[in-house]
Amino acid sequence: MDLETGFYQNRLKKESWRTVLTLAYQSLGVVYGDLSTSPLYVYTSTFAEDIKHSETNEEVYGVLSFIFWTLTLIPLLKYVFIVLKADDNGEGGTFALYSLLCRHAKVNSLPNSQLADEELSTYKKNDINIPAQTTFGAKIKSILERHRVLQRLLLVLSLTGASMVIGDGILTPAISVFSAISGAELSLGKEHHLCSEAMFADLGHFSQLSIKIAFTSLVYPSLVLAYMGQAAYLSRHHAMGNDYQIGFYVSVPEKLRWPVLVIAVLAAVVASQAAITGTFSIIKQCCALGCFPRVKIVHTSSKIHGQVYIPEINWTLMILCLAVTIGFRDTKRLGNAAGLAVITVMLVTTCLMSLVIVLCWHQSVLLAVCFVIFFGTIEALYFSASLIKFFEGAWVPIAISFIFMIVMCIWHYGSLKKYEFDVQNKVSIDWLLSVGPSLGIVRVRGIGLIYTELVSGIPAIFPHFVTNFPAFHQVLVFICVKSVPIPHVRHEERFLVGHIGPREHHLYRCIVRYGYRDARKDDLQFENDLVCSIAEFIRTGKTGLKGNAAEDLSKDLEDMTVLGTPSTHISGVQLYEDNELNSESVGTSNLREMHTTHITKPKKRVRFFIPETPKIDRNAREELRELMEASEAGIAYILGHSYVRAKQGSSLLKRIVINFGYDFLTRSSRPPAYALTVPHASTLEVGMVYHV
Repeated sequence: MDLETGFYQNRLKKESWRTVLTLAYQSLGVVYGDLSTSPLYVYTSTFAEDIKHSETNEEVYGVLSFIFWTLTLIPLLKYVFIVLKADDNGEGGTFALYSLLCRHAKVNSLPNSQLADEELSTYKKNDINIPAQTTFGAKIKSILERHRVLQRLLLVLSLTGASMVIGDGILTPAISVFSAISGAELSLGKEHHLCSEAMFADLGHFSQLSIKIAFTSLVYPSLVLAYMGQAAYLSRHHAMGNDYQIGFYVSVPEKLRWPVLVIAVLAAVVASQAAITGTFSIIKQCCALGCFPRVKIVHTSSKIHGQVYIPEINWTLMILCLAVTIGFRDTKRLGNAAGLAVITVMLVTTCLMSLVIVLCWHQSVLLAVCFVIFFGTIEALYFSASLIKFFEGAWVPIAISFIFMIVMCIWHYGSLKKYEFDVQNKVSIDWLLSVGPSLGIVRVRGIGLIYTELVSGIPAIFPHFVTNFPAFHQVLVFICVKSVPIPHVRHEERFLVGHIGPREHHLYRCIVRYGYRDARKDDLQFENDLVCSIAEFIRTGKTGLKGNAAEDLSKDLEDMTVLGTPSTHISGVQLYEDNELNSESVGTSNLREMHTTHITKPKKRVRFFIPETPKIDRNAREELRELMEASEAGIAYILGHSYVRAKQGSSLLKRIVINFGYDFLTRSSRPPAYALTVPHASTLEVGMVYHV
């Protein structure tokens, strides 16, 4: 038995290393492709005219030294050995840093955050083996949590970095191809830094270890050797005083120039993916955190959840890239534009990292100050050099980023105001329990799922519905599908289930939590998981809330139970339909079958299989039977369709943002994920105007 266990463990290790090495190989093109093509044009752009005649070759050696230390300090030291360690459970980018800060301090802009979310195991993963928070760090945390202005500034800073990454994704493809074909005139150092941020933003597509292995073992030494070789060629021919040219291709033997040119062009095409995939990652995180209009997100890998493709963004990048290329037709100005975009993202990363060092890693504030001073000074020099070229093309990323920044701010502001309207206009549980006699409301068979963004209370859309249509289902579930600022939520912690009011009213609240990297599937399996989670909650014997206590958020959370996804394990209640039953499942020894009593013929026959547990009390058994009968009758989806308008007396700017900007983005974006997959025959849409 020990031999078999050892063999199995060795096999897992081999497969793990095989996966890491495969990812490291793939990262050569996706992450490091752009940096690897930089030797094509760096010396050409540096010595634009000629090298000053000197026997010592000081200029050549000076440029080589500058290149070497740039590669060593920024990509290697800062990103590989420091910034990559600030991954958000495998995810990178400016929003990953923002997510880390939101978890360690109450600076989250998401309005539906809960205390229960802090108990997620993924939240605490990065807290292992870190020292206690320093006194000064606690003061910084307290200041950030007290001042709303600082929280908004932190969000704007993160959005600025995200916008610049998008702008870089537009500029990079054109520059990379131009560089391979014509030895584009790019300024020194700017291209070294596109890759550095792509290395961090693309972290979700690969892994920290694979990126480190690829850079330290192959990319870094290869680049150093390539630049040293070109420097040796230039120094030799310059010292001899021959008629020579400066460039990469002149150092290649004539017979190999055309094959090398073809390889360089192909490499440049692959290199464009560095910024494009980074853009996909940033957009995915922004959407999940409520800072970008909803778009279609395709997960291209069943194993690596961070590998995503966004069709709308891909087409947008292509159109804007062609527009910029046709508009400029000048690689020098394109280079100036890309340089400013990348260096801005680097500065944002440095600022956020300083806060991560203090608030998340609980290190000394002196260390954070040294980090900002050392790397910030270097990057500030590059930033000032790029800003000087503002009228020579550097204005382009600012304009592009400003447009995307406006879109993200409008979407976030509109979504926040919409949620605040729901919170301010939610009704109490007492109202819900008292509307029956006053309005003549009847309970019809089946389960009604009411989707809402609220994590407590009754949304305004529901009283609007029952006032005009006085009936709802025998089992009513207020379901909130929410994103939490972590990459993945474990299946064991997916659902939060609780009662609304006394249990005999059969009213439940279910909060379904997803990380910003989780794939959401709302289909038949989701329905079964939801029903089984409620059944498992009933089996545990939890009692409901009484009266106005449901409006108290903290009390509401205390009475909600964390439950897993039943389809991933069989330790809880399982639901089967008649066509799914077989002799093996009926005969399982550790499961008990529970039938329903039928008065009329149901749409389908449903059975619960309940694990062997202490005897279930009579009330819980009746509640389970009621849930089964409702499930047999079918599930209806009640979706709210809100029209957001600025209320009377609002400022002109607010009316423009809400009535035109947010309204246009809402109509242009995709509906929520659950609205795309629910069966249309069972869907009821309720419209309502929100005056915010």
